[in-house]
Amino acid sequence: MENNNSYYATGKRKCSVAKTWIKPGTGIITVNNRALEDYFPLGTAREALELPLALTDKADVFDIKVTVLGGGIMGQAKAIRHGITKALVLSDPDLRGILKKAGCLTRDARVKERKKYGQKGARARFQFSKR
Repeated sequence: MENNNSYYATGKRKCSVAKTWIKPGTGIITVNNRALEDYFPLGTAREALELPLALTDKADVFDIKVTVLGGGIMGQAKAIRHGITKALVLSDPDLRGILKKAGCLTRDARVKERKKYGQKGARARFQFSKR
C-alpha cells in the first residue's frame, strides 16, 4: 500500500509478526513507540534487522516505524528485517535482486515442532528400561 511516499509491509518469523512502515526521512527507527536501542539492547538483534538497510545503503534515507508482536528477541528482530526488506522492495523494485541474493526476502518457515504424546518432547523419547 502506498500513500504519500510511505510504504507498508508485514514481516514474519516463528511466532513474531512485524507491521512495518517506511517513509523518506533521516534514518530514525522506532519499534513499538520506543527507540531501536531501547527495544533491542542486544547488538546482534539490531545488526540482524539493519542488514537490508546496510546492503542497500538506505540507512539514512528512510524513517522506519514498526509494531511487532509475539515471539522472542531474535524472532522479532528477524520479523522486522523481513518487513523492512519487503517495504524497501515496494519503494524501489531495483533493490529486489540484491536483497534476494542476501536471503532477506525469503520467509524463514522454520517453527518449533510440537511435543508428541507418549514422548518427552518433539523427538526425544522417555528413557527405555529393558527390565
